[in-house]
Amino acid sequence: MEQPPVTIHIKSISQLHKLMGFEPPKHPLISLIDVSRLKFTEDQIGHRTDSDLYTIALKDANCGVMYGRHHFDFDQGVMVFTAPNQVSTVTRAQEVGEVHGWMLVFHPDLIRGTQLADMIEQYSFFSYEAHEALHLSEDEEKMMHDLVERTKFEYEQRIDGHSQKAITGIVDLMLSYCSRYYERQFHTRTTQNKDIVSQLNRLLKEYFNADNLAEHGVPSIQYFAEKIHLSANYLSDLLKKETGRSAKDHINDFIVNKAKNLLIGTNESISEIAYNLGFNYPHYFSRLFKAKTGVTPHEYRTAQ
Repeated sequence: MEQPPVTIHIKSISQLHKLMGFEPPKHPLISLIDVSRLKFTEDQIGHRTDSDLYTIALKDANCGVMYGRHHFDFDQGVMVFTAPNQVSTVTRAQEVGEVHGWMLVFHPDLIRGTQLADMIEQYSFFSYEAHEALHLSEDEEKMMHDLVERTKFEYEQRIDGHSQKAITGIVDLMLSYCSRYYERQFHTRTTQNKDIVSQLNRLLKEYFNADNLAEHGVPSIQYFAEKIHLSANYLSDLLKKETGRSAKDHINDFIVNKAKNLLIGTNESISEIAYNLGFNYPHYFSRLFKAKTGVTPHEYRTAQ
């Protein structure tokens, strides 16, 4: 009988090292792992790992791990980021030395009470899928290597009152650079991004024309992201870079434009229009309309 896949919950850096067969970590809350030391056997394929840790990884080739729903499959150096409670899956066997790169892994307790703890939620690429990975130039890759080596140097020294501030400062700098590099990547893929904007607009029209608003309510960002095969955060960030508006803004602007047409072109009451546009409570519709136009639906109708 086929055995069900194993799911391992990793709570600490020490547990991660033990699972991989490594020596105990030099620091209890952070570790730099040499990817070339990793080995996955045939009987580990399908095994899943649910971790309490943050991971910043740079790898130079296809490896046997799937992050979320997508397989990591690139030929050159790319970076992927995972946050606590995300699941990775072993997809194929891998021998020691087959893949090269590094994984900087740290526990949330490392950054607790620091500026980075307040900022890390803003780094939305921790929720991107693997196929939305960051592709680096040679200079960018060198910068990442330099910063990760500085991090390793810090945590391998004697831990003192300055250690946490020094380590989190370097990690924060690393993430700031990654945010800059993602902006560059969005910019250089502008043609592809314009196609995605067009796809979103088409999907919005199809959703409205099928009367889905009245039946299912206002669609979520996740709904459109799945249709376009992107993560919700990546789609919203892409739209923000390309158009200056987030995915939520695109959805709300579309609804308000439809509302304008209905207010002028029909005799439906404002409550009926609100229900037809997916709002269970008309005052939510009126609040959104005024936020976008500066006037209430009634004021807009009577001014025309």
